[in-house]
Amino acid sequence: MRIAVASQNFRTITGHAGKTRRFLVYEAAPGQDIKEVERFDLPKDMSMHEFHGEGPHPLFTVKAVIAGSAGAGFQRRLASHGVLAVTTEETDPVTAVAALIDGLAQARANPPMPDLHAQAPGHHHGHGHAHGHDHGAGGCGCGHDHDDDHHHDHGHGHGHGGCSCSE
Repeated sequence: MRIAVASQNFRTITGHAGKTRRFLVYEAAPGQDIKEVERFDLPKDMSMHEFHGEGPHPLFTVKAVIAGSAGAGFQRRLASHGVLAVTTEETDPVTAVAALIDGLAQARANPPMPDLHAQAPGHHHGHGHAHGHDHGAGGCGCGHDHDDDHHHDHGHGHGHGGCSCSE
């Protein structure tokens, strides 16, 4: 799996993914060594904040992007191209990639239980996320309701391998 990590200095993870122009690109899979395979050093007009084209973009060639922060617009744009946006407090790119790979592997091995609250008569949320599946917007896919708080940073990249919620 190709994963891009926002890193303006090519050493640590950068916040504000939409304005970031430099990304480390890794190839990673469960049980395999993580390898840096490419670096994106984009011109200013290719930052997602500035890019308004309908054409190709280097970030659309990866399966996930990890950053210190990412706005809803960034997350939606990537999701529309099948790319998962993940935020983390981790500063080391390789540690964050390892945590994401581990979390995704655990999620595949242990699919979440269905949200019975959402299926109950007269109980409708209408917001379309945080119900145990990942829409590519940084959701953890753990199956917990998280009190409908619409916050999507659930500890990815903290070395815990996915959701760090305590539910």
